[in-house]
Amino acid sequence: MNGSAGAGGATPDSIAESHKRDFWITENQKHIPPHYRLQKAARIVNDIARGRRSDLLDIGCGPATFGGLVQENIQYFGIDIAIRAPAPNLVEVDILKNPIKFGERRFDIVVALGVFEYMAALQSQKFGEIAELLSGSGKFLLSYTNFNHHDKHIFEAFSNVQSFGAFRTDLARYFTIDRYFPASHNWYGGQPTRKLVKAVNMHVNANVPFVSPRLAVEYFFICSRRG
Repeated sequence: MNGSAGAGGATPDSIAESHKRDFWITENQKHIPPHYRLQKAARIVNDIARGRRSDLLDIGCGPATFGGLVQENIQYFGIDIAIRAPAPNLVEVDILKNPIKFGERRFDIVVALGVFEYMAALQSQKFGEIAELLSGSGKFLLSYTNFNHHDKHIFEAFSNVQSFGAFRTDLARYFTIDRYFPASHNWYGGQPTRKLVKAVNMHVNANVPFVSPRLAVEYFFICSRRG
């Protein structure tokens, strides 16, 4: 797993240590209105479940906005470093310091959206922990920023910055990657905000040769357990 030093020579581990609960309890509130990535991910998850009763774990759930986007047949659970409104289906835990788990539960679907950019040197370890959470036929949906984008933006809290190829290779050590495709294409290095651009991207789940490597803002991966 490859990481890069932050601004001012900060190491990935020091960046991760500086962004803890006090930081995220405020930052997470920006995600109460469901932004584009959550909306598209919910469409994918609902399609994976196909109306079946399914247990879902949302890693890095923030204010648990995603739970309101999935269908009623999906039982929602979430974990995050900063839970503002405690609930029986939510657990507050620092996953950089503790294993990713929710009691002894196994899940039909696990999602990690905008999480692995913050994993410092723990990416591989966390892949292994998530693999153990999946039921035999479970699916893992995650996103990762395309740092090859021509207009890439590196958030100050990112502690795990690497190429798309390096990330995919490490992911494939723990999971079978069923599909991967851009969450969106955008000339600017951010999630689409214009109504027409959002509408078009919402329905496009394909890699476009020569275009995606430079204009994909981030990628979705749909994975299964190995073996």
